[in-house]
Amino acid sequence: MKKLSANLRQKWNGFRTGLKEKVCGKSLSGITVIELVLILVIVIALLLIFKNQLISLINTIFEKIISESSGI
Repeated sequence: MKKLSANLRQKWNGFRTGLKEKVCGKSLSGITVIELVLILVIVIALLLIFKNQLISLINTIFEKIISESSGI
């Protein structure tokens, strides 16, 4: 029984170490803050460009949901 608990403890410690490495950035070193900011700027710009079309699409979807739900 002691051997089993020692084995589980060892596996748990290995899992925690691997998780800490991923969270602390050792495996996430390929993406920088500048890249994240640029991606956010692009997404916001696309939202502003297509704002009217997106609002129209969302309104159409909600109108359809409301009309379909009244039949239930």
